[in-house]
Amino acid sequence: MAALGASTRFGYALGSLTTGAFGTVPGLLLLPYLTDTMAVPGAVAGVIVLVPKAWDVVFNPFAGRLSDADLVRSGSRRRFLLSGGIGVAVLFAVLFAHPGFGGTAADATYVVVAFLLCATAFALFQVPYNALPAELTASYDERTRLTSWRIGLLAVAILISGGVAPAITDSVGGVMGYRVMGVVIGLVILAGTIGVFLGTRGAPVGDRRPPTTGWRDLLATMRAWSSFRWLLGVYFVQSLGTATLLAGVNYAARQVFGDAGLQTVLFVGFVGPALLTMPLWPRVGARWGKLWGFRFACIAFAVAMLGLVAALVLPFGVSIVFVALAGVGYAGIQVFPLAILPDLISAEEERTGATRAGIAAGVWTAADTLGLALGPGLFGLILSAGGYVSSVDSSAAQPHSAVVAILLGFSLLPGILVTLGIPLLRRSVLEPAR
Repeated sequence: MAALGASTRFGYALGSLTTGAFGTVPGLLLLPYLTDTMAVPGAVAGVIVLVPKAWDVVFNPFAGRLSDADLVRSGSRRRFLLSGGIGVAVLFAVLFAHPGFGGTAADATYVVVAFLLCATAFALFQVPYNALPAELTASYDERTRLTSWRIGLLAVAILISGGVAPAITDSVGGVMGYRVMGVVIGLVILAGTIGVFLGTRGAPVGDRRPPTTGWRDLLATMRAWSSFRWLLGVYFVQSLGTATLLAGVNYAARQVFGDAGLQTVLFVGFVGPALLTMPLWPRVGARWGKLWGFRFACIAFAVAMLGLVAALVLPFGVSIVFVALAGVGYAGIQVFPLAILPDLISAEEERTGATRAGIAAGVWTAADTLGLALGPGLFGLILSAGGYVSSVDSSAAQPHSAVVAILLGFSLLPGILVTLGIPLLRRSVLEPAR
């Protein structure tokens, strides 16, 4: 099978600027945005972060059906990418605009509505974006290479958004810092949208098989598609784990490591090794198979999280070593499920004779969205259980119980959740023939 050209790989991968920015910044800063500029209690803030994402869990499969139908009708999913991505860019800036209505309830309601609209626009971008690899190539190994390019750009996006966003909020300060950050990251999202739209102009689009016609067909497909369900289960629990880690970075930098400015250091220490080792994971997959590569990555991440449990007594340099190891594992647990997914989609489409890429991507994105939403919500509950004190200027002194809760939510809990995925990686259903 012919390999994809570098321009197609890079063009597709540019969409990670959009997915990385939207997936990282709200998970990193939306909770402190609520607790430390609007004085929203931690448990309530966690629910606020969850509600719009819960809607997306319902909407994403519907977006998948729309995407499949549009592929059959027009031969392309690209207009969904463009309209959805532009909507995300604009609404992201709106989300962090903080108009200041004079009351916590009114301000929190504004955030819920803005985040709901932004998450809906993101579904229109993310669902067809996840569906594309199954149509760009039928090659087992080429899909791993394509995914590694995507995850490589994702690491860059996380480095840019996860490093720059906190730096902007810290340097500008207060509400205005969040406003400026929202505009800057919105421009990054827009650049990724335009990049993938233009970069995939001449890419293959796959066969125009008939789409799934109704919800009964969808449910029947999911019941019969055991391999997809197993992989989806792994991806969900691991998305929950990484989202909990992201939600804790801001709090860990301030309360565990003692300096808000260390957010950027933590991100560079995490994403830098992920970016450097990204090209190695496809080689691991080619040598030992995608499932064993996936397992190796899970183990590396879990060991790193276990080491970070001792961060309160370890020198910061040692903690950074564990952060770097977590980044190496994170690269793998991002590459392999997204490389296995198109293999499963192609096998199912051959079995049924119908288009399944869009609907599978919709269900997949719904699970990913739910995991990313529950992570900050779960961390908010941990803050509440630890007695975290909310404020309007991040100056409240925190009890030792809150610091311990932050540490465990930032390290031990993500490690446990990622490890839970390992028993679900069943070779009998997830390893297709090459």
